[in-house]
Amino acid sequence: MPESLAGAIVFSVTPTIVVGLIFWFIVRALLRSDRTERAVYARVEAEERAKAEAEERAESRDLADLADRAGVAARADRSGRADRSGRSAV
Repeated sequence: MPESLAGAIVFSVTPTIVVGLIFWFIVRALLRSDRTERAVYARVEAEERAKAEAEERAESRDLADLADRAGVAARADRSGRADRSGRSAV
């Protein structure tokens, strides 16, 4: 046990400061890891969203191509048919 007042103050405050520093490092590490995890999650989510949008665009483009082919086939079919009078439709 220290016999001077300054020694007694240091001796009594040191455990509180050490525990406070340990607590601060732990909380800081938790906050940093949370921030990093959120950033990584946001990046992965953005990549997945972009991939899904690209697939959706490709699918809609494929459907549009099929619709165009069906429309061309229908027009070709209509132009080759004759109406009731025997004339071909224009």
